[in-house]
Amino acid sequence: MSATTNSSSIFKAFKDLAFEETVSHQCGVTMNDSVEARAIAELMATKPGIRVTYMPAMIRIDGEGRIEFKMDEIAETLGREMTPHLFEISTSTHYGRMVMVDENTVVLFGNMEEAMQYE
Repeated sequence: MSATTNSSSIFKAFKDLAFEETVSHQCGVTMNDSVEARAIAELMATKPGIRVTYMPAMIRIDGEGRIEFKMDEIAETLGREMTPHLFEISTSTHYGRMVMVDENTVVLFGNMEEAMQYE
């Protein structure tokens, strides 16, 4: 399997970084490589605007604005139940605001103002 799916690597050498005084609306999750993480990554790689990066022991899923994880879609890909709570256990870390919208949907928001409607 290639190191990355859907586009080039998210990682850059320090010399290639450009620092700008702008607000990023990116969001994403990092997961330890597992059966669950691979099923989630496989599904999310089919979604527009999502970048999946495979590393030796981890998988990154990154997007702009918001990433919506549907538990029923993940369960179908995985072949067994997936709940928002099991999903959170599968993620090592995330950036952006994670909101459980309902029992089937977890959304990561890169735009904090959009996330505020769920406060």
